[in-house]
Amino acid sequence: MTKNFYDRVAKKFGGYGYGAGPRYKSEYPTGNPEKIFREKLLELSAKEKTALDIGCADGKFTLSVAPFFKKIYGIDTSKVNLDIAKKHSGEKRSKNVEYSLQDAARTLFEESFFDLAYCRRGPSYYKEYYRVLKANGYYFEIGIGEADAAELKKTFGRGQNYGQMQTSKLNKNVKELQALGFKMIFAGNFHYLEYYPNYGELDLFLQGVPIFEDFDSKKDKEVLKKYVTKFATDKGIKLTRHRLVMVVQKVV
Repeated sequence: MTKNFYDRVAKKFGGYGYGAGPRYKSEYPTGNPEKIFREKLLELSAKEKTALDIGCADGKFTLSVAPFFKKIYGIDTSKVNLDIAKKHSGEKRSKNVEYSLQDAARTLFEESFFDLAYCRRGPSYYKEYYRVLKANGYYFEIGIGEADAAELKKTFGRGQNYGQMQTSKLNKNVKELQALGFKMIFAGNFHYLEYYPNYGELDLFLQGVPIFEDFDSKKDKEVLKKYVTKFATDKGIKLTRHRLVMVVQKVV
């Protein structure tokens, strides 16, 4: 995903996302992956630990967990998002947070610098994360699964990871992490449902997320209407979601 997409979204919505709050209802048959990710992260947090937030965007999540660490370094390739994050630098909750414009594939940090690193739907440069983690340090990830918004992508004939929806992303990531020397602590797939109240809310949602980096409300109107007609339910317009959550430890 290009930084231009995230810059564009941040300029339009004042940060990463598409508004002040959720405009859909969710059902989590096996648990809320975002909640599970956060819980596992905080289970291993500590006031003496230094953490790396990979793809911190506008810093909302960074600030929410900052009180549980000695310091958090947030990196991103979107200058617009980082500028938004830095606007909070004068606040008390930001006193132990430092943001910088960096490529996660080649960071500027020294080897074995962090006690912990985490990534929320961001880039997966595992070799670099292994390098910057201390021995026995932990890496956490919540990623987008191969089946995310599958029916929507099939309707459009394109989309994020389109054409790779039959390959388990979790299995692929686990193999790559283990090959580098990481020990698996937790790995799980989470499938859940979102229900949007109307066409407009779903359209607005798609403008602010990378399911379709090239989504255009006007050009894609007829295709989206086709999807809405097919997946309208009494609960709202159904959208299937898929997340994977992983926790690994660097062993040397």
